Amino acid sequence: MWIVKRAVPVAAVFAVVSVVTAVLWFVRVSAVEPQHLVFFYLFPTVLVAAVYGSAPAVICAIAAACCAAFFLYEPLYSFYVDNPLDMGELGCFIGLAVIGAKCAADLLRPAVRVPQRVRG
Repeated sequence: MWIVKRAVPVAAVFAVVSVVTAVLWFVRVSAVEPQHLVFFYLFPTVLVAAVYGSAPAVICAIAAACCAAFFLYEPLYSFYVDNPLDMGELGCFIGLAVIGAKCAADLLRPAVRVPQRVRG
């Protein structure tokens, strides 16, 4: 049973990243020189953080960066990114996604009440 409990967030991460990658790839192929498409992965990353926590969200950010490097940056269908500015954009995305995922997971976590000491 614990395998299913751990597999559901990972499956959700890869499903969300796959859908967003398919949409962004279509936009990249059909649009004229789209810029900064990788940042559209931030919303799904924060959504995964809100639902499943920060660890699956970090996995989502890493998977999104890999998919962006493979499908969105030149040369296409290779993990090699030839433009240093695009590498910087990927680095900024990873940093922003990890920080946003951690903040979203902490903000949406239920608060734990600490019992107060009775002074007498």
